[in-house]
Amino acid sequence: MGNAKCTVGLVYGGKSGEHEVSLQTAYAVMNAFDYDKYEIIPFYISKQGVWKVGAVLEAPFTAIEQLKLSGDAGDMGMALNALFSGLSGGDSIVDVMFPLLHGTNGEDGTIQGLFEMANIPYIGAGVLASSAGMDKVVMKKLFGEAGLEQCGYCYFNAANWRQRSHELIVGIEDKLGYPVFVKPANLGSSVGISKASDKESLIKAVDYAFRYDTKVIIEEFVDAREVEVAVLGNEEPEASVPGEIVSSGEYYDYAAKYTDGKSQMLIPAPVDPEVADRLRESALLAFKAIEGSGITRADFFLRKSDGKILINEVNTMPGFTPFSMYPLLWRETGVSYQALLDRMIGLALERYRFRQGLKYDNE
Repeated sequence: MGNAKCTVGLVYGGKSGEHEVSLQTAYAVMNAFDYDKYEIIPFYISKQGVWKVGAVLEAPFTAIEQLKLSGDAGDMGMALNALFSGLSGGDSIVDVMFPLLHGTNGEDGTIQGLFEMANIPYIGAGVLASSAGMDKVVMKKLFGEAGLEQCGYCYFNAANWRQRSHELIVGIEDKLGYPVFVKPANLGSSVGISKASDKESLIKAVDYAFRYDTKVIIEEFVDAREVEVAVLGNEEPEASVPGEIVSSGEYYDYAAKYTDGKSQMLIPAPVDPEVADRLRESALLAFKAIEGSGITRADFFLRKSDGKILINEVNTMPGFTPFSMYPLLWRETGVSYQALLDRMIGLALERYRFRQGLKYDNE
C-alpha cells in the first residue's frame, strides 16, 4: 500500500470526574494533527468503564459528540484484541497510544502498564513515574531525596488515624501550625481537599479526605505565588519558560495573558531571569527525581516572605487543550501545539526503541 502514516490511538473519556475535560482535550488534539502524516484510531472509555474502538480516521471529527462513538458498545476484550494482536504474530493496529485521561486509571500508571503488556509505544510517563506522580507522599519523598525544597507536610493512613488521632493532631499542630491543607494522597483533581484553621476543622477535613483515599497528607499553608514549568524529553529533558497562575485581580499588563476560566495565566511569568533559571533547573530535577519521560508539568510556590522556590507537585498528564498551561508554556518558548504533538510522538517511539534494546532474563 505504501502507506507510511503513523497510526495514533487516542484514548479518552474514562471513569474519572474529568471525563468531559478529557473529551475536549481529545477533540483539540484530533483537530491539531496533520493527517498527511498521521491517522487516528479513537478509543473511547465511557463513564461506566466500557471501551469502544472506532474506525481509522483520515480526518478529524467535526463535533465533540462524535467522540462518544455511537454504534455497538465495545468492551475491554475488543479493545485488547485490537491492541494485543501484535503479540500474536499479527500487526497491532496502532503505532503509538496517546492516553488523554486524567486522574485514576489514566495517569496513575495503570493504563501505562496495559500498554507495556501490549508492547505498544505510548506518549508520556512510564508506569513508575505515573504512579509516583499520582501519590503525593511518594512524590514528596522522592523530591526530598533529590534535595528539592518543599513545604512542611505530615501523612498517615486510616488505621493510624483510628488508633492515635490525638497524637497525630498534636504532631501536626507542632510541626505545621494552622492553617493547613488536608488532601487525599492520591487524587489528581482537587476533590476531597479542604483547608483547616483549628483542631475542630482539622478533624472534619481529615474525615472528609478519608472518603476519597486510604492515605491522607497534611501540608503547611504557604503564602506564595504559583509558578509552573513544562518539561519535555526523555534522557535529556528541556524546560520551558515559567508561567504564573494568578487567581485574583493582582496583575498588571504582561506580555501574554491567557484565561482558562478559573484563573489568569501570565506567560512568561514576571520573575527575574535568575529566578526563571532556577525554576527551570528545579523542574528538570523534579522530572528526573520521579524518573519522568515524555512530558511533565512542575508546579512551584514562590514564597512571598523570602522569595524561596518550593516544589509543590508534578503532573505527568497535564491539561492538554490548546489553552492549557502546558502547551501555552511551550508556545511561548517557541514550540507550536502541532510541533509539540510531533515531539511527543517522537519521544514515545524513542523511549520504546531504547527499551526494546534491553536484554531480558529469558532470552
